[in-house]
Amino acid sequence: MIRVLLVDDQPLIRSGFRALLDLEDDIEVVAEASDGQQGLARVKEQLPDVVLIDIQMPVMDGIEATRRIAADPALSGVHVVVLTNYGMDEYVFDALRAGAAGFLVKDIVPEDFLHAVRVAARGDALLAPAITRKLIDRYVAQPPPTRVGSRLEELTSREREAVALAAQGLSNDEIADRLVISPLTAKTHINRAMAKLHARDRAQLVVLAYESGLVAPRNS
Repeated sequence: MIRVLLVDDQPLIRSGFRALLDLEDDIEVVAEASDGQQGLARVKEQLPDVVLIDIQMPVMDGIEATRRIAADPALSGVHVVVLTNYGMDEYVFDALRAGAAGFLVKDIVPEDFLHAVRVAARGDALLAPAITRKLIDRYVAQPPPTRVGSRLEELTSREREAVALAAQGLSNDEIADRLVISPLTAKTHINRAMAKLHARDRAQLVVLAYESGLVAPRNS
């Protein structure tokens, strides 16, 4: 059973998501919250598998709540997915840096929404290739001053190649095709790179790939 926490200051949004999730046999909404501070408290109480959290909320916004969840070792099994009204909300990249596993646009179709919850529960990054490319093109052109280049030296050449392709939005299957290896081997390269770079999930791995200079944003 996938345990989900809903955090949004709009009751109608929460009730809509809840109604959809409650129809699924393998998903359970364990709690709701109307702001980030309340959401953080509910996370510690319920230890959900997935937190669906709005970015802009009173008291504490979704980015700060995400940052605190990601920083707490006791909540390492909690996967945060931020919700936004716009496909390229200006805060999305900040949310990924804070530790979010991905993001969803609130007008997503029900089938994709349910799939996304299950993907997040598995611990996979919720970044569709097309969204990843747009995100990178728009927000990573001016990365922050913090660099992690020295940590890249710990990666093997194959792991670096896999990370670079992941940063371009390719899935494990696509990485496998590009490198002429099996999908399982591609996944292994990605997982080992995440461990070496101390990335919480695939989304943060993408962030680190650009911040480190391993991959340069396209000028498009």
